Amino acid sequence: MTEDPARRLLLVHAHPDDESINNGATMARYADQGVHVTLVTCTLGEGGEVIPPELRHLTGPALGEYRLGELTAAMRALGVGDFRLLGGPGRYRDSGMMGLPENDVPGCFWQADLDEAAGHLVAVILETRPQVLVTYDDNGGYGHPDHIQAHRVAMRAVALAAEAGHRVPKVYWNRVPRSVAEAAFARLQDELPGLPFDKPAAVEDVPGVVDDHRITAEIDGTAYTTAKTAAMAAHATQIEVAPGAAPWFALSNELAQPVFTTEYYELAVGEPGAARETDLFAGIGEAS
Repeated sequence: MTEDPARRLLLVHAHPDDESINNGATMARYADQGVHVTLVTCTLGEGGEVIPPELRHLTGPALGEYRLGELTAAMRALGVGDFRLLGGPGRYRDSGMMGLPENDVPGCFWQADLDEAAGHLVAVILETRPQVLVTYDDNGGYGHPDHIQAHRVAMRAVALAAEAGHRVPKVYWNRVPRSVAEAAFARLQDELPGLPFDKPAAVEDVPGVVDDHRITAEIDGTAYTTAKTAAMAAHATQIEVAPGAAPWFALSNELAQPVFTTEYYELAVGEPGAARETDLFAGIGEAS
């Protein structure tokens, strides 16, 4: 696929695997269309809980190095060649879940100086000059400190980049409309006897679930279901993808969740191209 230099998409995520769960279909679709897709991951996920018993010896930096390999494989599945670690590999460590002692460890992402961390992202923005940036809301989707910090860093970097010469026209936050989540979990209940998971998560456990009226864009990625599930499966330390045609997965809590292959967004910065966009670049001129 010949790259289209007129369209450039930047995604900012906290850990390896977040990108595939939240935006895998979107990334694969735009990469296939020739859009320059850049992923910035803020930590290596050194604090993640490992699912396969044979890999549970991996902790700390060793787990982070392994997860970088998983991220590399996931990006290959999505067709994305430009992926980076904020400030370089190992610059910021996983902070653990909110309220844990890991939140206070020097060098963790939660303790990062905001302007310093944002400065690393500004350098990427000025290099790649994206028209669209995707990240989390101010609660990080579900309250994880690294997700919250990724939001803060991304939004600060957008402001600093504008001062430095590149305005990102549109910023989106990852979302899932409540009606879609509820319908997916209703289907999941019917599928559970054939799945390797005993019970489902709650709708509220899905990061970014909001009332439907807040959704401003939906990207139909059903043609890229295989790419998204392959990318998720590449993150095998963190994700178990159910075999078969129905796309379900579980994290280390072993609670089943649907794989959303139409992905949803809320416009946080910029002008919407329509009441509910079907293209994140809607309304953006080629000269941006």
